[in-house]
Amino acid sequence: MSNNSAKSNLVIAQKMVKQLRLEASVRRIKVSQAATDLKNFCLQNAHKDPLLVGVPSSENPFRPPKSCTLF
Repeated sequence: MSNNSAKSNLVIAQKMVKQLRLEASVRRIKVSQAATDLKNFCLQNAHKDPLLVGVPSSENPFRPPKSCTLF
């Protein structure tokens, strides 16, 4: 094994250890708690969700263009 490949393997291993330490330090919560929190957030913000309440036509940038008619 050449000296460069040994250094390369060492650098890769150090990066992997750093990443694993970072992942191990992440605070974790139970799935049931995360689901409850997400449900509560959705219920609290449902009145602001345009997919649920719709978008007023005056604020909708994708509304069909009005056509002009001349009489």
